Amino acid sequence: MKNIVEVKKLIKKYDSKFELGPINLDIPGGMIVGLIGKNGAGKTTFMKSILSLISIDSGSIKIFGKEYTDDSIKEDIGVVLSDMFLPEILTAKDIHFIMKDIYKRWDRDLYFYYLKEFDISVDKKLKELSKGMRKKVEIAVSLSHHPKLLLLDEATSGLDPVVREEILDIFLKFVSDEEHSILFSTHITSDLEHIADCIIFINQGKIVLSENRDSILDYYGVLKCDKDYFSSICKEDILVYTENKYNYHILVKDKNNIKKKYKDCVVDAVNLDEFMILMIKGEKIC
Repeated sequence: MKNIVEVKKLIKKYDSKFELGPINLDIPGGMIVGLIGKNGAGKTTFMKSILSLISIDSGSIKIFGKEYTDDSIKEDIGVVLSDMFLPEILTAKDIHFIMKDIYKRWDRDLYFYYLKEFDISVDKKLKELSKGMRKKVEIAVSLSHHPKLLLLDEATSGLDPVVREEILDIFLKFVSDEEHSILFSTHITSDLEHIADCIIFINQGKIVLSENRDSILDYYGVLKCDKDYFSSICKEDILVYTENKYNYHILVKDKNNIKKKYKDCVVDAVNLDEFMILMIKGEKIC
């Protein structure tokens, strides 16, 4: 399977002493990669680096086998950023007339099809639309020039659950062959549980985990026990743990075997929210 994105030893430094990287990441065709991490972890910096909106200090980024600064690849990238990039004085109809002169493959019929499906007025200015409606306009734009790669930063933020499900189905259809891929950064981790193939967890500018989504959801678990029982658990079984007033929450691997080993404890499946919180706040056994 051919890689659409190849990132090697990417480093971006800021005067504030925040440093992203080194980041190594390959995104094959036909894959949705979910990017998770708390605010300030480096997700948006990584996205902007790929888009060449900011310069990098070292490393390399290739998209479709070309350097990320090569303007010829822009046609093949659809973008939805957390900060809106469309002027709010424009209407959805105005945007069509602008985009048709920017993108060679701009598809008028597809754009207006999405606007109709999303129930968006073509004559209202963007500033008159809700945040969710404006986000849907951006999604329509990102898809209507037939890109091969979607870079999505909080693309479903502000959308109600019904619309989010419709959007996620569109994304799944987008990657139904091996010619298209998505890098999707979001705080709505349930969206990634629905569609992502791989989860990348970034913390303090570093990739601390890159794993198949199903492996995380099926293989990892949370063991819950009281303080007395905690001392009897093998250190090798504890990835990280958190302690509250009443009990311990322990992130474990191979939850089915852990259930057999510690029959007196509750071992629950873990979702991506719990996984991320435990990875960020959890302590390791020294």
